[in-house]
Amino acid sequence: MNKRVTIEMPDEMLKLVEGYAAEKGAAPDAYMREVIEQHLEDLHDIALAEAAMERIRTGEDKVISSEEFWRGLDD
Repeated sequence: MNKRVTIEMPDEMLKLVEGYAAEKGAAPDAYMREVIEQHLEDLHDIALAEAAMERIRTGEDKVISSEEFWRGLDD
């Protein structure tokens, strides 16, 4: 179920949103949903990458070279 959200933004920002939306052939509200969705996906990806880096730092995960990787496939 969708919920309506209202936000306030400076006129200059609204003009940018409208301009970018027009370039994509989208309505401003559809464009903003897409921008927010992409940003949330980016945040999720960053969190996963940070968790992986922490596992590498703590030694929980091992980093191997591409040479070791390819050599392992030949086994």
